[in-house]
Amino acid sequence: MVDFSTAATRSVLLTGTSEHQKRQELKTAFNETWALYESLFSLINNHSAYFKKAEPLRHPLIFYYGHTAVFYINKLKLGKYIENRIDPHFESMFAIGVDEMSWDDLNEAHYDWPSVDEVKAYRQQIKNAVNQMIDDMPLTLPITDNDPAWVILMGIEHERIHLETSSVIMRQLPVTDLTPSSAWEACQETGPAPSNQLIAMTGRSITLGKSEDADTYGWDNEYGVQQYKVHDFKTSKYLVSNQEYLEFVKDGGYQQKRFWTDEGLAWLAYTKATMPRFWLERDGTLLQRNLSQEIPLPLNWPVEVNQLEAKAFCNWKADKNQQSIRLPTEAEWYILRQCLDTASPSWQEAPGNTELAYYASSCPVDRFEHNGLCDIVGNVWQWTESAIDGFQGFNVHPLYDDFSTPTFDGQHNLIKGGSWISTGNETIPESRYAFRRHFYQHAGFRYVASEQDPASMANLNIYETNELIAQYLEFHYGNEYFSVPNFCVNGVKQCLQEISLHSTQRALDIGCSVGRASFELAKRFDHVDGIDFSARFIQQAYALLEQGEKRYTIPTEGDLVEFKSITLDELGYQNLKGSIHFSQGDACNLKPQFTEYDLVYASNLIDRLADPKAFLNSIAKRIVPGGYLVITSPYTWLEDYTPKDMWLGGIKVNGENFTTLDGLTETLIPHFELIAVKEIPFVIRETKRKFQHTVSEMTIWRKR
Repeated sequence: MVDFSTAATRSVLLTGTSEHQKRQELKTAFNETWALYESLFSLINNHSAYFKKAEPLRHPLIFYYGHTAVFYINKLKLGKYIENRIDPHFESMFAIGVDEMSWDDLNEAHYDWPSVDEVKAYRQQIKNAVNQMIDDMPLTLPITDNDPAWVILMGIEHERIHLETSSVIMRQLPVTDLTPSSAWEACQETGPAPSNQLIAMTGRSITLGKSEDADTYGWDNEYGVQQYKVHDFKTSKYLVSNQEYLEFVKDGGYQQKRFWTDEGLAWLAYTKATMPRFWLERDGTLLQRNLSQEIPLPLNWPVEVNQLEAKAFCNWKADKNQQSIRLPTEAEWYILRQCLDTASPSWQEAPGNTELAYYASSCPVDRFEHNGLCDIVGNVWQWTESAIDGFQGFNVHPLYDDFSTPTFDGQHNLIKGGSWISTGNETIPESRYAFRRHFYQHAGFRYVASEQDPASMANLNIYETNELIAQYLEFHYGNEYFSVPNFCVNGVKQCLQEISLHSTQRALDIGCSVGRASFELAKRFDHVDGIDFSARFIQQAYALLEQGEKRYTIPTEGDLVEFKSITLDELGYQNLKGSIHFSQGDACNLKPQFTEYDLVYASNLIDRLADPKAFLNSIAKRIVPGGYLVITSPYTWLEDYTPKDMWLGGIKVNGENFTTLDGLTETLIPHFELIAVKEIPFVIRETKRKFQHTVSEMTIWRKR
């Protein structure tokens, strides 16, 4: 049995009577969680393994080793709880890039990763800094989401998430790269699986959502309220075991197209999969890869598959039994969860194979039973039919605006219940995590028999209601106000009038926001990359590109709103889908494949960068000779975004005025010549009667 501290595996309560005691609880939870993460990585027995891309959809493990440490500094800096960074280069490199958009959106780009020892030394610096922060920060009870202690909890829970995702990647490293440890001991109980059976469940109306005054930390998507009417249904008593799934494999389930969705068939065609990812066949014997060992396939353990495979199995089972068999919805899973009347962090002992309380692996599907059902929580995550979306009243946390919203695309399905390595928030009933349907976690499934259409329990938001996002959607795609032309359309038009392109193969819209200029550039260029640091903005552009329509609400006055809808057909962009690629990225740290551009368009970006000069110096290498760099900006320099010593202009130099155009010229002149300077006005609508009227300066530069 593994034995880790409950401080490492359970969430800290927000409530209490002693601020001193709560500070110590936070400190213990931080250090124990940190030590647990280090313990997982100690299984790797050579440094080269950190740099292997074991999972093609994710970075190598060196990224995740640095990422959880960087997270603390980036969030504390964003919240203005600290003034100085520890290592700006690391805090950019390890900041983003966790979840690729699609399984068929692969690239072979790699970073110039630092050594393992360098990252270890950096992690120690962060550990010391966070401990000092916990000692010095103001603390009142209960902890609320605008307190510095909330950021510490956010970092702890974030590292607990990556304890899980990193262990999934480790399962895909060569087994020789890992040394088994008694601290991470797998279950030894194997044998034939019990025969599964359907258990009747009574439907009811159910209300989901975490209350604002809950006493545990929560991610933004957990809050709000959503009501569902669930019909009577039956559920499998056990998670689907390896033995039960093997019947599907032996029956040619991976070869019978009728059981797979279109998405599943595309995934099959790409991967050539014939069995679950963690199964291996060697000399006619089936094996299973666990964290650091391969063992004969344990027939009575739960199968671990992605959602596409789980759904295909259900379709096969439905055909075989002539029943309406499918995955449960989120609401149906919560009815199952009510069969268990205890919850972390208050339970005395874990009632399932979770929180690393028993094994560092799955275990038999009949090991933990409660009220007639097994594995209500733990063992492996349980895939659902439900695509994640926000409940009514959903709001992002300002310090982590892209935790949930990038997944609100109908392509990320919820997993429920947690796995053997789930800790902290992951084991709380209200937790809501979702992954793309082709992704692997320590995830399996159970099935239900129900005549209820799962679409009747879907909760996909029709209209984008986030005020900032809606404001930018209106700015990019909405009405023109006060006879001022659309800024994105006019900006692209004005720059193209001034330049003479030798090639129209590739363009980059850097800082693309919600994407209008990218669409305009795609009218002229064969390929356009639209990149923005904000995942929330990129998701809007990506959704419009993929779905052809975007709906949003804009405020008129008070609580009153106006409903808006835009479509690619109405905008004249219906034939541009194949020319544009939207992705999240850091303008100062772009991936290597973003290069060889005939035009780089940087609109209202330069005065929102932490190091604009670094961007200008690096972007020159990504433009072909004779290509163009177009910069528009109102030059509203603010220390909130750019340290004053990094401002390009708007300052006195040797007692004389030094403008941003002066700074641009000084920086760019070694590689570019200035072609034109223009003024481009724009209007941003805030409400029906309140607008911002601004003028950007456009400078157009040709690379020598």
